[in-house]
Amino acid sequence: MNSRALLALLCCAAPLLGGCRYNFVPLIPRPVDFKLPVRIVEASLTREKTELVLKARIDGKFDPGYLTVNWFDNSRPIGQDSVYLDTAQRDVTFRLTAPQQAAYRATLTFGGALLRQVELYEVEP
Repeated sequence: MNSRALLALLCCAAPLLGGCRYNFVPLIPRPVDFKLPVRIVEASLTREKTELVLKARIDGKFDPGYLTVNWFDNSRPIGQDSVYLDTAQRDVTFRLTAPQQAAYRATLTFGGALLRQVELYEVEP
């Protein structure tokens, strides 16, 4: 009687179990499309006589736009400059006249995103 009850239960559940199927998982998944942001691979802030010189190199695929530098003396803003970059131009140099020694910072932004901050401490901050 026990096997008959089990058989009856299986017959009743057969339509429900027939709806189950295996999920297909491919052996090689589809490639994921992603876009890496532009990045600065090299940046340096140095002094040449009375000028601060910021050199930077951009890497990655990006839409043409403006690379902006904001100059600071400690936390006080002292200047801003920008240059238009396209895919052919990767190296950029910014200059700022700064006759006195101080603790200088420069921030680089592209498309509104902060990419890098470089510092030059000639005196204690």
